[in-house]
Amino acid sequence: MTNLTNGASMPLWLDTASVPRFPPLTTDKQTDVCVIGAGIAGMTAAYLLAREGRQVLLIDAMGIGAGETGRTTAHFFPPDEWYAGVEEGFGEKGARQVAASFAGAIDLVEAIIRTENIDCGFERLDGYLYALPGDGFKDFDKEVAAAVRAGVDAEKLDKVPGLSFGTGSCVRYRNQAQFHPVKYLAGLAHAIVRLGGEIHGGTQALDVSGDPIMQTVRTQWSSIRAQAVVVATNTPFNNRMVMHTKQAAYRTYAVALRVPRGAVPRILLWDTGDPYYYVRLETPDAAAQHEYLIVGGADHKVGEDDHPEHRYDEIERWVRQRFPMAQQVEYRWSGEVMEPADGPAYLGRNPMDDDNVYIITGDSGNGMTHATIGAMVITDMLMGRDNPWAALYDPSRKVKHGLTDFMKEQADTLVRYADWARHGEAEFVEEIPPGEGRIMQMGSGKLAVYRDEQGGLHALDATCTHLGCVVHWNGGEKSWDCPCHGSRFGTDGQVLHGPAATPLLAVAVEQPGMPAPDAGRDQPPRPDAH
Repeated sequence: MTNLTNGASMPLWLDTASVPRFPPLTTDKQTDVCVIGAGIAGMTAAYLLAREGRQVLLIDAMGIGAGETGRTTAHFFPPDEWYAGVEEGFGEKGARQVAASFAGAIDLVEAIIRTENIDCGFERLDGYLYALPGDGFKDFDKEVAAAVRAGVDAEKLDKVPGLSFGTGSCVRYRNQAQFHPVKYLAGLAHAIVRLGGEIHGGTQALDVSGDPIMQTVRTQWSSIRAQAVVVATNTPFNNRMVMHTKQAAYRTYAVALRVPRGAVPRILLWDTGDPYYYVRLETPDAAAQHEYLIVGGADHKVGEDDHPEHRYDEIERWVRQRFPMAQQVEYRWSGEVMEPADGPAYLGRNPMDDDNVYIITGDSGNGMTHATIGAMVITDMLMGRDNPWAALYDPSRKVKHGLTDFMKEQADTLVRYADWARHGEAEFVEEIPPGEGRIMQMGSGKLAVYRDEQGGLHALDATCTHLGCVVHWNGGEKSWDCPCHGSRFGTDGQVLHGPAATPLLAVAVEQPGMPAPDAGRDQPPRPDAH
């Protein structure tokens, strides 16, 4: 049976939806299009292509919604850079394209839900951006002007209406949306199968190779020959270097608290603080007397907080200061977002590859929107149609806007290779508490050692199998996370999140309390190692 999620925490979405389970693919296959990834990007692409009459085969290492789609807050809202930032970097034309693509994504999701009769709580809502005194961005006149020029229905208000606390001035963006993401994926799965598509869980893609005529996707069980491949795995595992120098991986956190039904207005809310927070509501069912107030934020670079549980407490404290009607916490979870160097996602042909391999990555906190846009762009490409947004989201574009942040991210990644020169976090395994992991020095190599709740030891080579960084412990999700490019591994070494495609190497423990003396690597790999 495949995993239901890629971490120890249980998101509200995965706990309140039933998804169809599909068996692993154990025989070789040939198809028109192989889609890798059963999140919203891959499932939407598979659906649209199947609807066009293409033969589609979709695989996922775990199962439907088990990756980052099941760990989102599932809202459709303006881009993280806001329209003033997009206009500054890409001009008025670029801002209009972003606005049109964002609106088009919401319209498509709504149309699919109507056509396929998917019960997923889709709802059109107004969204609000606000800034408390002293917190961040305040030039809302500039933002409204840029949004209106881009064709967005936006206006400045004195405050966000209906809240229990004063927000000061804000921007209202009309006609945004939210839904239950896993219920949506379940509906897409049924539709894909009805349209003749094929889905397989528990099937990890290990590599993609081929030529402009035919690609081969190799899995742990079989091979798939396809005329085209869509890599929709949050970050592409098939791209060794190029894309991973153009985006950075962040962990983000969410808390769902009960509130009395009707106590909080049905809106989307985002502030400009540092850290920033974003808010939405979820209603369990029509008869429920309570709702879930979902608040996300407290982001940090992957691998930079070994014990991030305090971030849930920070979010809860923020909520209780502003929403006194909030009751008990029902869910706490975290997810991973990929931040592009210059703002827009990367959607289209994979750089430095054959023309028939496509990627969807760079969600930047707008995963539901960008994933849907990516599926639309790639479907048009595969069907030989022009797409008005393809150039804007082209993964091959050069970074021109946001160069300062881009260079800072690259420098931070290079610094992480200095972890090889640092001593381990524990000298003896007896220092590792049950349920915790530590990096241990062994000769010139490093081990990632986890002690389970029963006291058993699980030792792994601590070298990320992507580009050789030393992994860090994530106590919140019980995983080993790479601070360089965002790969994540389970305590058994299995890949939970790319770009790594190969598990961490398990290392034998020779005697109780001591790892084998020859464990680990003799020399650290170079940052450019393959």
